[in-house]
Amino acid sequence: MPYWEIFAPENAFTPSEREQLSEAITSLYVDIVDVPKFYVVVLFKDMPASSMYVGGKANDNFVRIRVDHIARNGGTAEERALFMSIIEDKLAPFIKERGRDWEIHIDETPLDLWRTQGLIPPPALSDMEKLWAKENRPIPYEVAAS
Repeated sequence: MPYWEIFAPENAFTPSEREQLSEAITSLYVDIVDVPKFYVVVLFKDMPASSMYVGGKANDNFVRIRVDHIARNGGTAEERALFMSIIEDKLAPFIKERGRDWEIHIDETPLDLWRTQGLIPPPALSDMEKLWAKENRPIPYEVAAS
């Protein structure tokens, strides 16, 4: 699951812009990484004036993005650099092109520390994960003994 937290000044994004940005983020993972849509979660956190400080100074023009990757991890340094470049392109109309300061980082969580609806997600690109993607929801199944 990619889980995004976007810390931004209050009223930085309208409800429509939040939906557009969430759809752009979701498309990254569905089109490029091939995960089910429902794996992608985006949480907007509105930050009141003078609550974000950068370098010890209040910055009411700053957007901070924290991302957790679980469903897919790793890749080569080149693949990660390309993915970060694609992310920057998707974010640009909502952040960079509006003259905002921003920062983003991605953490990777081990797969064995993830459950959805109490279920162990199926292996990447397996028939069961493809069914989950088609149905856009987790479906109970028998986990193979290891």
